[in-house]
Amino acid sequence: MSGALVDAMIAGAAGSTALNMTTYLDMVARARPASGTPDAAAGRLADAAHVDLGPSEPAANRRAGLGPLLGYGLGVGAAVGFALLTRGRRPPLPVSATVLGLGVMALSDGGMTALGVTDPRRWSRVDWLSDLVPHLVYGVVAAATWNRLRPATPWRG
Repeated sequence: MSGALVDAMIAGAAGSTALNMTTYLDMVARARPASGTPDAAAGRLADAAHVDLGPSEPAANRRAGLGPLLGYGLGVGAAVGFALLTRGRRPPLPVSATVLGLGVMALSDGGMTALGVTDPRRWSRVDWLSDLVPHLVYGVVAAATWNRLRPATPWRG
């Protein structure tokens, strides 16, 4: 199973990179600023863990670094969870992509909602789409990478 976990980490990193590239392309296309929610989530987590990030400016810089690292950690961790769930096998690509993409979206948005960083009930359609599309791209890329790395074995749901 250790080979499957390494493959999952690679798939999660590839998916996370694709998610970020999709987000950056959206920022370019719509000339929108970067989201502050990853930084805010990092700050809330540091506060909850009683970790002092330092004075004002260094703390802001640390939050700006920690936010994306949390996202990569979530993306890699979700793919590892997927590998454990599937016992290292390859479900059909549409199934894998949907489970991975919507799973990461639920974990990410759920975590930030629990931390009080965002409230999806107040999101507009554009907000939902700008969150959904990158997560679905994550799912497709992570699932395709997973399937490429794993030997073909019969899938029995």
